[in-house]
Amino acid sequence: MNLTNHFLIAMPNLADPNFYQTVTYICAHDAEGALGIVINRPMPFGLGAILSQMDLESSDARINDMTIFQGGPVQQERGFIIHRPVKDWESTIKVTEEIGVGTSRDILAAISEGTGPPQILIALGYAGWGAGQLEREMAENAWLSGPADMNVMFEAPAELRWQKAVTLLGVDLRQLSSYAGHA
Repeated sequence: MNLTNHFLIAMPNLADPNFYQTVTYICAHDAEGALGIVINRPMPFGLGAILSQMDLESSDARINDMTIFQGGPVQQERGFIIHRPVKDWESTIKVTEEIGVGTSRDILAAISEGTGPPQILIALGYAGWGAGQLEREMAENAWLSGPADMNVMFEAPAELRWQKAVTLLGVDLRQLSSYAGHA
């Protein structure tokens, strides 16, 4: 099972405060592990605070007020930009033909100037799983997964993304059990 370009949706019983009711976009998943970015945990400051720390600025209030997300518990000082469409930035991982994840200053500079990609989600930190760890957590019924939806990721209000991601799967949260099914 490869969950690249999928949402990892926390089950209601997942008590880990880092992931309670989160939607995580899986950017990479292979035999060595997985890397994802939580897309529904807004931070209490906007992009303007990040830009000023990097000696960049924008005169556009919409850019300065853009929501920054807590992408996960690992390397919370490092920024990740999920963007659509893919373009050749200095440091971009191509997730699909349409979606990339950038970590370089050039994409932030373009965003600050209003010339960045039209669809972006900026996060600090990421979620990581070692070899086999995510598969074990899936078997333990900690997560649901389904194909990523660009409207949920880029358009839906942050506070509704978990519910919308679950709804896309056709799942009724009230009927979910916290126990994995074993025959």
